[in-house]
Amino acid sequence: MGNSIVTLNSVCKGFNDGDKHHQVLDNTNLQLAPAETVALTGPSGCGKSTLLNIIGGFEFIDSGNLSLFGNNTADWHDSQWSQYRRSNLGVVFQQFNLLTPLNVKDNIAFSLRLSQQHWSPWCDHLIDLLGLSAVKNRHIEALSGGQQQRVAIARALAHKPQLLLADEPTGNLDENAGRDVMTLLTELAKESQTSILMVTHSAECAAFMQRRWHLEQGHIHE
Repeated sequence: MGNSIVTLNSVCKGFNDGDKHHQVLDNTNLQLAPAETVALTGPSGCGKSTLLNIIGGFEFIDSGNLSLFGNNTADWHDSQWSQYRRSNLGVVFQQFNLLTPLNVKDNIAFSLRLSQQHWSPWCDHLIDLLGLSAVKNRHIEALSGGQQQRVAIARALAHKPQLLLADEPTGNLDENAGRDVMTLLTELAKESQTSILMVTHSAECAAFMQRRWHLEQGHIHE
């Protein structure tokens, strides 16, 4: 277990839907090592996004043990979760969750301020590589879906997090743009030594990651 950054031991998580109970994680075990990249696949509704939300601290487990960066999270309070999210975590949501009143550069700078960091040459490098230099002063509403996707990735990586959680990061892109974004995402993660756990339905996107986990009926198979 030594230096894994995410460890799940016998984690269970279920939901009640009316009088039906859906068990999405059933004594699930996994370990993610530093700078490791993993694609998470599985049928719709199997709990892939729930698993990301648990690792991000947006949802909580019913039983079992979740350790992050060698720390058991069982006793963590809001302040510890907030600190972890600000310092160690980058997230690319399916819905982007960008701040629409702000322009591209301010969206990225906002996430930096949360982690008490300042704009750096790395941020310029991100904007440049992701093809956003020409639109960095534009408002989010004026961007295409593909450009918004790239802003979301730049924002998630701006503070060089040790862990990036990505939920269908190419879901809104055509095949070529998706391939470009995956190439950049893996290159940038390598540069900043960031681990990636990415939910995807695309076999082509999954192939960019070093490992592949398949979640089905509450269990992960490699």
